[in-house]
Amino acid sequence: MQTSELDYSLPEALIAQRPASPRDASRLMVVDAGSGSIEHRTFRELPGFLRPEDALVVNETRVIPARLEARRSTGGAVELLFLREREAGVWEALARPGKRLRPGMELTVGGETLTAVGPAGDGRWLVSGRDLPATMGRHGRAPLPPYIAPTGAAEAEYQTVYARRPGSAAAPTAGLHFTEATLDGVSRAGAALLKVTLHVGVGTFTPVRTEDLAEHRMHAEFYSVAPETGREVDAAERTIAVGTTVARTLESRAGSGRDEGESELFIYPGYRWRAVDALVTNFHLPRSTLLAMVMSFGGTELVREAYRVAVEEKYRFFSFGDAMLVLNGGRSR
Repeated sequence: MQTSELDYSLPEALIAQRPASPRDASRLMVVDAGSGSIEHRTFRELPGFLRPEDALVVNETRVIPARLEARRSTGGAVELLFLREREAGVWEALARPGKRLRPGMELTVGGETLTAVGPAGDGRWLVSGRDLPATMGRHGRAPLPPYIAPTGAAEAEYQTVYARRPGSAAAPTAGLHFTEATLDGVSRAGAALLKVTLHVGVGTFTPVRTEDLAEHRMHAEFYSVAPETGREVDAAERTIAVGTTVARTLESRAGSGRDEGESELFIYPGYRWRAVDALVTNFHLPRSTLLAMVMSFGGTELVREAYRVAVEEKYRFFSFGDAMLVLNGGRSR
């Protein structure tokens, strides 16, 4: 598959700047990969598509205030986006402009001193500090995507209602549609609500830059599935993944046999699904690994048609946008 096949035309006015209010008032496109049908619903109707013996799986990772403005000794600014801890006291971070950094260079953030340890490739640097999570807590900001205007309200809303485990540099955005009322509806439907963790990092949001999609390489992201959760997933009649991060987690576990580890799994058309039967997801950027995964899950032509319809019907796109439920996809196709 060529990366150009992940392109589509999107009017800028359809890029959502704020979530729906309430969140579950967002639109929900229901795409059936079995019949090829497309329906238009609202997200609060999601529990109506669930049944007993289903497992609805969410990612309980919590977004950390990972974006910091640092200063070099010369006074020049460097933006750091912290991605993950590589070893005690040393984190991997995207640095902009990274070319201005040198190994051993000291950086200051709000009077605190950090050290640029060395480059890690692709614009990433290893950065050390006495207590980097505490530094982020004092001086960091939510790492909003570049297509969302950085307001205090947007930063406060960039978190799921069930976020528990800090560690993500981006939100698992399919989960942003849930409210407590929607979660109650999941319980009333008789479906099990299960929680896993994948800390979102550069692997999820790095755009595809190779012409041949198969040549793209994913950066590793940490995932974890509690043993009891894994047993419940395995016993479920249907597994519904809320978001591409959950899909990657469950497929990584199914492929490796490990409940915890580093996932470098890149899912694109031609992949054989092992664990997921239905997918809740947002409308993703062109030329993204996320769109490639959704095409793999629901079928390239059907997903392409769904995106065409979404633009025509003026759905809201990207992180704060509307949602899609793909039924009878993945291993059920």
